[in-house]
Amino acid sequence: MGHYTGAKARINRRLGSMIFESAGAIRASERRSDPPGVRSKRRNKPSTYGEGLIEKQKIKYYYGFGEKQLRRFFAKAARKTGNTGDIFLIECELRLDNVVRRSGFTKTRPQARQGIVHGHFTVNGVPVDKPSFQVKPGDIVDVRRKGKLVDLYQQAIATQTGEPCDWISSDNERLRFTVDRRPDKSDVSLPVNINKVVEFMSR
Repeated sequence: MGHYTGAKARINRRLGSMIFESAGAIRASERRSDPPGVRSKRRNKPSTYGEGLIEKQKIKYYYGFGEKQLRRFFAKAARKTGNTGDIFLIECELRLDNVVRRSGFTKTRPQARQGIVHGHFTVNGVPVDKPSFQVKPGDIVDVRRKGKLVDLYQQAIATQTGEPCDWISSDNERLRFTVDRRPDKSDVSLPVNINKVVEFMSR
């Protein structure tokens, strides 16, 4: 798994978006919004290549990809019939770590990845420890009933302030959620210019 463990606020500032959602990263990004290393209010406009790189990096950090894994996901999307960019983003949204985050069971994707790796979740009754696992419509994801996991996730849900996700139905009492349908491009939670990403990655 290629998740990023460095200074998250620096990535938010560099990419101009709240890619990392932790409270500390958001506070630090709001205190200082200029990109790292920039001492002047004047910024050179990035080249076409630079714009594509920035948009690609948004996806990479937001969904927790390593470079090779990102390109595998893109190549898989490119082989399918339809708009490559839309398919690519929808496949990203259907990663288990993203779905756990969108369900409201964690506050951030890194928290979701950590929980999955440590075996906190089952999909259709089967334990899954791969954050990149692709869920499908009809899949049911449960928090495993062991140790202190019930209290941990009940507390997380109680303090959740994120926007509701209408393609996922959550049963907070049972610590379970169901994927009702495939998301479409309007459901994608990351503001990104996907056309620039497709152009960049098709070079």
